[in-house]
Amino acid sequence: MENQAAARTALFIAILAGFLTPFDLSGVNIALPRIGAEFAMDAVALSWVPTAYLLASAIFLVPFGRIADIYGRKKVFVSGLSIFTFSSLLMVFSISPLMIILLRIVQGMGSALIFGTAVAILTSSTPPQRRGRALGIYTASVYLGLTLGPFLGGFMTQHLGWRSIFLINVPLGIFTVVLILWKLKGEWADAKGEGFDYIGTLLYAVTLVAFVYGLSELPTVSGGSLILASFVILGMFLWWESGRKCPLIDLQLFRENRVFALSNLAALINYGATFSVTFFLSLYLQYIRGFTPEQAGLILVIQPLIMAVLSSPAGRLSDRVDPGRVASVGMALNAVGLFFLIFLDAATPLPFLLVALVILGFGFALFASPNTNAIMGSVTPKCYGVASGTMGTMRLVGQMLSMGIAIMIFALVIGRVEITPMYYQAFLTSMKFGFLLFTIICFLGIYPSLARGKVTRT
Repeated sequence: MENQAAARTALFIAILAGFLTPFDLSGVNIALPRIGAEFAMDAVALSWVPTAYLLASAIFLVPFGRIADIYGRKKVFVSGLSIFTFSSLLMVFSISPLMIILLRIVQGMGSALIFGTAVAILTSSTPPQRRGRALGIYTASVYLGLTLGPFLGGFMTQHLGWRSIFLINVPLGIFTVVLILWKLKGEWADAKGEGFDYIGTLLYAVTLVAFVYGLSELPTVSGGSLILASFVILGMFLWWESGRKCPLIDLQLFRENRVFALSNLAALINYGATFSVTFFLSLYLQYIRGFTPEQAGLILVIQPLIMAVLSSPAGRLSDRVDPGRVASVGMALNAVGLFFLIFLDAATPLPFLLVALVILGFGFALFASPNTNAIMGSVTPKCYGVASGTMGTMRLVGQMLSMGIAIMIFALVIGRVEITPMYYQAFLTSMKFGFLLFTIICFLGIYPSLARGKVTRT
């Protein structure tokens, strides 16, 4: 009974934490046109508001997942929630684009500490035979945050101003921290006493920063040079990691565990192909179609709402049916939904867009929790923190690459100008090209998802 109570407590706290950061991220996407108008931000600078958050999250997720395994997952979890909550409060007082982007970096770091440990704590506290159900409920909470983000974010932006989106994080964050300290007993540090890879962490961070910033600087020579340098540093990182006793990323897991490797690759591809959908559509609905933030939020709520409703049943399905096959069906549906979006223009009937969002929501629900179940079920308990951090990194790096592609397209097609009616046609061209590219990427991702083979749970 005590173990069941601990599992229920861990699940409830994971639900709260899983809701918090997606709510912030999706709500901010709706508010981007208002933020851009207040500070006269150009298209590329505006893209950095979500990208800075994702980049910081991707940089810190694996290192802090490793630190959590060594020093304790609960300590890192509480620290992340505290950082995220405090930076959200400071965002309310932003006075410049630079301050917004810098605070988004701090928020992203806090988010990394949360996501680097939430799934690991939940997996450690839940029996294997109930893990898919618990992960499905957790995933549903993430999508509930994504669902309410556009809806409440649009409402608050229109009636209370965009700063209110960050203010609402504060009481929820404080409540969750208090609940953890009060109710979540014990600590998890399955790699206690092992070393930490500082050089690998530095090489990893520099690789991501150079690549994403290089995309934003295209088509200049410096942008191309930074992208080239990122690949060189990536090679150095892989070489360094292969010789470490306690690496930042256990490459042996990728070499020797086919399910783990291909499931993470599938996650990278899926998130890379789908994350920018909300970003593009938020701008499309408000700039091109003239909807208010509240109306745009109500339209965009369709996709994450379906994700939230179906994620838990999809998780339970993956306890009975091979999760790799379920996730592959989801990937295929996402490719179909993205293909529909290629045909959006200024006169597209709204039902056409809603159908595309329904397909994407259904596809993502079938992909996310079964793929998570496949990853966490393919490793031993000692590797839960690393697996959780790696899985989260694939998600964040995929989302970051998705936004990086959006930034690159804006830089090449629109340039560093504010999106005004003069540039609406250029924006539509950018969006269509983005959805075409994402459709191709998602379609190609079906192969590694199917090729992972049958999942054998540990």
